[in-house]
Amino acid sequence: MSDSGFDMGLEDVSQAGVYGVGDGDLGGLAAAARDAGLKVLRVDLEGCSDKRTLLMRLGTQLDFPPGWSRNWDALSDALRDLSWLPANGYAVLFSEATDLRRNSPEDFNTLLDVLSETAISWAEQNVPFWAFFELPDAGVPADE
Repeated sequence: MSDSGFDMGLEDVSQAGVYGVGDGDLGGLAAAARDAGLKVLRVDLEGCSDKRTLLMRLGTQLDFPPGWSRNWDALSDALRDLSWLPANGYAVLFSEATDLRRNSPEDFNTLLDVLSETAISWAEQNVPFWAFFELPDAGVPADE
């Protein structure tokens, strides 16, 4: 049981991955992730509608090391490393993801793929890596 009064199983590496959640759910998820001993990382995607803006936003808000290349391969490498943010596990909370999903669906789907592959890579090290996207239609899986 977590300090928040309920256990979401966020320590379970086998369930970690990429999920869509409804508007307003990120606050509770942040508390549950913190209670589960995960490092909570927030990425605000408001107004983000293309790959260039997305990669700049991710690099800035996740405090990537200087000089990272701002491409999909570099993003994947950085997310699989995170040595500058040591933790027992990670929960990346993406708010306001609708603009990116609507205006650049290919980039949105590539981001989902990178995050899914990242979760698998961390699971091989027995480290949970979660990504939650705030989406108004969260009843639909984030990759659809």
